[in-house]
Amino acid sequence: MINKKLTITLSLMLSATLLLAACGGKDVQNNNSSATSATVSSVEASVETEGSETSEASVSETSTSTAEVKEETAAEDLVLKDCVEKNLGCFVGCAATENELADPKVWDIITKHFNAITFGNELKPDALFNYSLSKPSGTQTVSFNGEDLLVPRMDYSRAERMLKKIKKWNDENPDNIIKVRGHVLVWHSQTPEWFFHEDYDKTKPYVDKDTMNKRLEWYICTVLSHFTGEDSEWKGMFYGWDVVNEAISDGTCTYRSDNENPNEKLSEDRHGSNSSWWHVYESNEFIINAFKYANKYAPADLELYYNDYNDSNLDKTQGIVKLLQAVKDEEGEPGVGTRISAMGMQGHYGMDNPSYNNIEAAIKSYCKVVGHVQMTEVDISASSDYTGDASQKDEENEKLKKRYNMINFAITAAMKKEGVNFDGITFWGTVDHYSWLQSRSNVGGGNTTGLPQMPLLFDENYEPKPCFYVFAK
Repeated sequence: MINKKLTITLSLMLSATLLLAACGGKDVQNNNSSATSATVSSVEASVETEGSETSEASVSETSTSTAEVKEETAAEDLVLKDCVEKNLGCFVGCAATENELADPKVWDIITKHFNAITFGNELKPDALFNYSLSKPSGTQTVSFNGEDLLVPRMDYSRAERMLKKIKKWNDENPDNIIKVRGHVLVWHSQTPEWFFHEDYDKTKPYVDKDTMNKRLEWYICTVLSHFTGEDSEWKGMFYGWDVVNEAISDGTCTYRSDNENPNEKLSEDRHGSNSSWWHVYESNEFIINAFKYANKYAPADLELYYNDYNDSNLDKTQGIVKLLQAVKDEEGEPGVGTRISAMGMQGHYGMDNPSYNNIEAAIKSYCKVVGHVQMTEVDISASSDYTGDASQKDEENEKLKKRYNMINFAITAAMKKEGVNFDGITFWGTVDHYSWLQSRSNVGGGNTTGLPQMPLLFDENYEPKPCFYVFAK
């Protein structure tokens, strides 16, 4: 239960926020400095608990009044990125695919409200291999590290069309630029199965570790050089890159194996659960090497991340901490050791879990190892009884607002702790109808019911929803 005296303080501070002027904007930042407002600091400080846990219901109920009043103000006067920078001291991003970026209304939302973007699919291995899933679209022999290496042909066209649009915007709006997050270099899913086999033919045996290391280094070198190298057309557009994605098991909470789902064959073109990376290495060697190669070929100012979902499940948190520590233990100069800049908590959360305390605890746990945390793929699955009926939307929007409010307060609570640096929050999409959650998926954090969803800050009419004002205040 929240202390009554502190609850009064909370109410007074929330009322005081209504007198503040409109938020001031800055470019993308990757630090958790004094940009956090005194008002937010005071509000957060007033939600200390008498016991060992914070009451999630109390946080949700007492912290919505500001958002409700803000909804009555002119929405066009509120700019999300300015408010997030002012209140949390960090950047705010969104995810978008090429099709979404081509929607003028989505583009208007992105350019007004976000200062960072993650490509939903276009920088994943299958996209860069031209979605040639059963076999590569072609191979060629290249000279790499002093020897000939047979490699699959790359196709950058999808990502480059998106980058060209963003670059044009940045060139025309130098005081309002959008930075890009690279996603992702190493992932068990959306990596074609043939990449792990002799002659890139999945009917042939798996290659050995030495051969796989050469392929892994070549791939990371090629992708990073193309998009972030000294001679790259896109140099300076990226602020960071997800090096390894989802390498911890939901079941065992240790490293993801090649038998996560016994019903899923390794011979499938790409996997939802099982890891062919693990099948080749049978250890975390590929993870360590991925961060070594990324450190070798990435510019010094490009941040390098580990990224995972179910990030606040207590057991899985401990598994992720061990992975982060293993990477951290190998840190060294480029060409010798690893480098990791932050943990990416995906944040594909449900309406009922994880808890306020688990999110705050996870942020603190990851920061103890790598120093910095970002939320990277935030959305919220609908209530289990939500069917998409119009009569349910008002109630569902109210639940969604309270849920986002809880997440916001968990972030601000963690930020007050020593050693915690929260650098950015990215929502996995902009408008509800484009969300990946609208389709059934067995990929981690996905929609397993197939029911309609409304997980994001903007609705099907491209208008801000009540949950938008949790962050735009």
